Amino acid sequence: MGDIAKGVFAGAWSLLVGWIMPSALNLAVFLLAVAPTLRRTSLVAQLWPGSPVKVPLLLLTGSVLVGLVLHALQNLLYRILEGYVLWPQKVFDWGCRRQLTVKHVLRDRIAAMRLEARLRDGGASDGVAVRLARLRDDPGVARYARQDQARSAIQRALLRERLSRYPVSDEQVAPTRLGNAIRRLEEYGYERFRLDTQVMWHELTGCVPEQVRRQVELARTRVDFFIALLYGHGVVAACAAAALLSSQPQTSLLAISIVLLTLLIPVWYWAAIKATDEWAASVRSLVNLGRKPLAEALGYTLPAELHAERTMWTVLCRLSRLPYHERAHALDQFRAPSPPPPA
Repeated sequence: MGDIAKGVFAGAWSLLVGWIMPSALNLAVFLLAVAPTLRRTSLVAQLWPGSPVKVPLLLLTGSVLVGLVLHALQNLLYRILEGYVLWPQKVFDWGCRRQLTVKHVLRDRIAAMRLEARLRDGGASDGVAVRLARLRDDPGVARYARQDQARSAIQRALLRERLSRYPVSDEQVAPTRLGNAIRRLEEYGYERFRLDTQVMWHELTGCVPEQVRRQVELARTRVDFFIALLYGHGVVAACAAAALLSSQPQTSLLAISIVLLTLLIPVWYWAAIKATDEWAASVRSLVNLGRKPLAEALGYTLPAELHAERTMWTVLCRLSRLPYHERAHALDQFRAPSPPPPA
């Protein structure tokens, strides 16, 4: 019973912090900035609660309902910002090319700084100078050359942090920064071990210790919070713009609200991208610590060689994702020996 209660409270905490709290903030802004204008219309005046005591109750009820709706739609909300849904094909392709260019420029800038450090330290071969000259000829690298040469060690680490928010494989690059920041954590298990966490997610989370699973949930909650704020600000700003068309708008209050909310939307988007760093670290921990218990729970023995382990996860994930094929017999070599029957 205690474990059930912990699971319920853990899920309730993620729902409360990730979706209901930002919904309450957005509704509060709506009531303060947009509602005074809407209350002057006859329809809203009839529906508005007459007692001041009912307004907090309206805020509480609305926050819970809106938070539940956003939580139910979270996959769609994420996919829109990642660039997978409602994006025309031409815009999607353009976004992927642009993000791929940004990734390559970051990679080449970091490589150029590393080669320059080797040349300054001495002992570098002629090939290092040739590679550095080739990188400097790239317009994307040359544009930041003077700025990168003046970077401190901490600033270079921040540049590597930006590059780490992209997936390793160029084929996995998404059209948005948020999409790439999330894609890198989705790619981790497959790129390192051929363990497709998108396919085996529920099995994997069911085998790891509670603390590891809780870390993933808490890290995801931080991103949910900013995503809910972002969408809520957009809706409230749109409502404020529509309220300007009413017969008696509070123009200054609505205009200030529209400007502030519009300016905050990219701030929350940037904060969501930064919050994925903790999410990625928790997923990395989940994969690293969960591979062995997952293999044992499925009746297999984790191979001692990395190449063999990658082969095992490839076949196992394919068996879970696709219909049965005779190639699945390759898993027999990894099966754990059956315990002897009781005497």
